[in-house]
Parts: sequence; structure tokens; C-alpha cells
Amino acid sequence: MTKSKLSKEWEKRILVFSFTIIPVLLLLVFSYYPLIKMIQYSLTDWNGYGQNPNFVGLDNYKTVLTNPKYFSVFKTSLYYFIATFFQLGIALLFATILSFKVKFANFWKGILFFPYLLNGVAIGFIFLYFYKGGGTLDTVLKAIGLGDQIRLWLGDRSINYISLAFTSVWCYTGFNFLVFLGTIQSINPEVYEAAEIDGANRWDQFRYIIIPSIRNIVFLNIILGVSGSLSVFDIPYIMTGGSNETSTFVIQTIIQPSSTIKLVWHRLWQSFSCLSLLLFL
Repeated sequence: MTKSKLSKEWEKRILVFSFTIIPVLLLLVFSYYPLIKMIQYSLTDWNGYGQNPNFVGLDNYKTVLTNPKYFSVFKTSLYYFIATFFQLGIALLFATILSFKVKFANFWKGILFFPYLLNGVAIGFIFLYFYKGGGTLDTVLKAIGLGDQIRLWLGDRSINYISLAFTSVWCYTGFNFLVFLGTIQSINPEVYEAAEIDGANRWDQFRYIIIPSIRNIVFLNIILGVSGSLSVFDIPYIMTGGSNETSTFVIQTIIQPSSTIKLVWHRLWQSFSCLSLLLFL
């Protein structure tokens, strides 16, 4: 009887090991090994194809953190990060409203979530036409008598960051909305009924029931917003390609091997590992 129990215990261990070894190996090979190599290359003068790179210490990091062309890209990412809070506010507002009984609620849910379903390339071209001279935005401003407010929305350095950030808000609000709505709708309806019996209005229900219930989700969305603001690439690249030299570049754009950045290729390659590691951190 004891041997039978031991054999079953070993069978369970072997089964668990069999199911976990492959994912662990994949994680090590495709995640941790490249990370270790990236750290190694960031400390050398490797140009991407040489066989014997020389150790240079932290020189590459010094170049990245002191060169304006590299460090200034975080300014654009900062605008995207600030836009995250507008996304959260708008998403929470509509999620709260549509969690109650509202006419055509499903229609409005679809309208809010639809932009998130679009491909980033498509969104880039949509807003490229929206912002271009004589495009949709200029036409609307003229129609409502604000033609004197027309500007180079993607060419003016004082406003191109805001234009890109607005695109991000339009695109990703739907995702935050869906996350908030799912969390709010998971609250037991009896809690709302008890609150109404006690005389709580909609604001009281939002403040004392909804907010405590979504606190962790808000924190999660902020983390996703930070990572998204650093990893965004396709939309700003399509819309501007770094217009005004590199004023609208984000860190992912700098990491891409682009001839727009007027630096020698082998110096670029040495910096890519540093930038990637900084982005990872």
C-alpha cells in the first residue's frame, strides 16, 4: 500500500514537471537569455556583426543619457503618460453611467470600445488625415467660426505632442472603459439596493461602493498606461515619423534602426541595448 502511494506521488511529480519544463525552458531561452545578452552587449562596443567586442563599461549609458536626441524622447512619452489619466477619467465616467439603466446602453458601449479594435496603422492614417491642413479638424473649426484657431497640428512644436496624446486617448479609452465596466458590473446589485434604502444617491453609490471596488483596477490601468506610454510606436511613427527633427519621436522609435537619426550605424547599435534595457527597467 505504501509503495502504491509513493508511485502515485511520483507520477504526480513527473506529470507536473512535464507540464512545467517546456514553458520554463521557453521563458529562459526567449526572455532571460536575451536579457542577459542585452546587458552584456550594452557594456561593449559591439556593432552588430563583429566577433570580438571590446568592453567599454558604462560609456554607452553615458552617451544615451547625455545625448539630447536620445533623452528628449522621454518628453513625448511623458505626454502619453499624462494622457493616460484623461483616458482613465473618461473611461470611468462612461463605465459608471452605463453600469446603471441607460437607454441604448449596448449601442454606446460598442461606440466607446470600437476604436480599440482598430489596427494602429489604420488609426495613424485616420488621424493623419484628421490633422492635415484642410482636413477634418480644420473643416470643423471653420464651420463653427473658429478658423483663426487653425494650426499645423502635427508640425507646430507647441501642440504636436498634444495632438498625438489626443490620438492615444481616442484609441485606448475603450480598453479602460471595458475593464472598469466589467469590474463595476461584478458588484452585487443588492449592495446598490441597500444603499438606496439608506438614502444614498448616485454620487454616494459611486463614492462609497464603486470607487473602493475598482481601486486595484485603477492601479492596474495606471501601470498599463506607463508601459504603454514607453512602448508606443506605430501611431506616432506613421503620423509624424519624427517631424521637426526628432521632436515627436518616442523611445521605441529611437530604438528602431532608422536613417532619420543622423548618427553612425555602429554607434547606434551600441546604444540600442542601453535604450532597450532602460525601457525594460
